[in-house]
Amino acid sequence: MADPKGFLTTDREVAATRPVSERVKDWNEVYVPGSLLPIVSKQAGRCMDCGIPFCHNGCPLGNLIPEWNDYAYREDWQAASERLHATNNFPEFTGRLCPAPCESACVLGINQPAVTIKNVEVSIIDKAWDTGDVRPQPPERLSGKTVAVIGSGPAGLAAAQQLTRAGHTVAVYERADRIGGLLRYGIPEFKMEKRHINRRIEQMRAEGTKFRTGVEVGRDVQATDLRRRYDAVVIAAGATVARDLPVPGRELKGVYQAMEYLPLANKVQEGDYVTAPVSAEGKHVVVIGGGDTGADCVGTAHRQGAASVTQLEIMPRPGEDRAPHQPWPTFPMLYKVTSAHEEGGERVYSVSTTHFEGDAEGNVAFLHLVEVEFVDGRLTQKPGTERKIPAQLVTLAMGFTGTDQENGLTRQFGLAMDERGNINRDADYATNIDGVFVAGDAGRGQSLIVWAIAEGRSAARGVDRYLTGGSALPAPVKPTDRALTV
Repeated sequence: MADPKGFLTTDREVAATRPVSERVKDWNEVYVPGSLLPIVSKQAGRCMDCGIPFCHNGCPLGNLIPEWNDYAYREDWQAASERLHATNNFPEFTGRLCPAPCESACVLGINQPAVTIKNVEVSIIDKAWDTGDVRPQPPERLSGKTVAVIGSGPAGLAAAQQLTRAGHTVAVYERADRIGGLLRYGIPEFKMEKRHINRRIEQMRAEGTKFRTGVEVGRDVQATDLRRRYDAVVIAAGATVARDLPVPGRELKGVYQAMEYLPLANKVQEGDYVTAPVSAEGKHVVVIGGGDTGADCVGTAHRQGAASVTQLEIMPRPGEDRAPHQPWPTFPMLYKVTSAHEEGGERVYSVSTTHFEGDAEGNVAFLHLVEVEFVDGRLTQKPGTERKIPAQLVTLAMGFTGTDQENGLTRQFGLAMDERGNINRDADYATNIDGVFVAGDAGRGQSLIVWAIAEGRSAARGVDRYLTGGSALPAPVKPTDRALTV
């Protein structure tokens, strides 16, 4: 146990953020550089090293949280990094992007603010990079087996790194022009600077992983040809089919899916554009969808100089404390204020969009909405609550409905799908086609980054067993496992 009295003597303290007036003028991460190290050891000391650490249950990776909290408290950063990497290939990603279900399951959280697990995690890995403790781990010998990984998001990268380190020759195929999937083009720079992805890619290259960008399997390469060329294939293509909003006026110019809007802003940061082809500058922006992707659109619009930003959510506003039907240690639905929300804008709950109104040139000009409420368990419009708001740029951030089936990948392989548009797999992450496996959102459906990495690691074990007859690789989750919710 780090500090036997730490949870009694130390209050919760999180990373400091830069002033709003400063950070909305750039695209750097919102946190004050170096603000965590002076406080993180004491924060790690709040960990009680519980007899049953429920943080393990909250995190699908099974992170050894009490162990690396103890090392962080003692400032043994090398040992902390080793324990961190024992279960997580990319803690700098999860430490920045994960909503931290481990903290919701923290035993201290029963009656006190939980341990700042996420902040401790990112401090350990950032320190490890600074001190050179993160090194390539090439395999001692090669197996002679080859694996293709389709998709370079967190699931694909985790599977690729595990399989490379097991001695297989791995090539990662990515349809975009850069590696990273939604980490690269879906996550704004202010949430995670892309240098964190770049140095992991260089580590993986040094270990032997090959990368093929600008290649869409199903269009540029036939899936069946790929299967013949490799001993096994891992599909980690994500759940990229965005949920649409089929209301009158949807065809107007200025109405975009979030994943049509956000990547363009990221491409500006990559140097591909001077200014984004779709920009919020000087416009009244409406974001439909109250989740993390919606918040990313809000923060992006602020930095592009929007005249106003309004975020709409069809569900009621969540409470700021746990509801009775969402007891500890489940992951509760709480009112969440992200860094983007701190920067301004209006959040409107319990409303539904009825239609868009355009101008004479076919551009969206107004959004018409109506208030909704639950009646007999169903959302119902409230008469007399209709109104319209200015909307010159609308982004749809309402989630995703399954993996892409239009590019031919699933059809060419002959994959069996479930009723939700996900690829079926068995307990070893194998599909109905011999030698073809699936990991991440393509099989699970839209989920969290920790689940993607956990599935990538688990699928790698299934592939390794298929290729060699056995495996020492870890498998932290089963395909049927679900988050600790009610």
